[in-house]
Amino acid sequence: MTREKLRGVIYLGTFIGIIGLIALFSSVYFGSSLASTWLSNQGSADTSTYLVILESYINIFLVVGGILMGFGLFLVVFTYFKLHNCNKEDLS
Repeated sequence: MTREKLRGVIYLGTFIGIIGLIALFSSVYFGSSLASTWLSNQGSADTSTYLVILESYINIFLVVGGILMGFGLFLVVFTYFKLHNCNKEDLS
């Protein structure tokens, strides 16, 4: 791969990692928003049912955010390692 392509992979990994961080830190907001939408579509529900739905939506965003952040971090670290440890002949 060329250096430009490897830099593009680093930028992609950074972007994916930032999206994952946003999902992690905003999981409560996104989860409560989806739970409120579910409640308005449902009409009415028990408090315990609403809390289970709320917790489930928050956990979904935590898991997705963690996976995206981990994958983005892996891409950045692996590509950075590849970029700095290969000879110039390999990257031509």
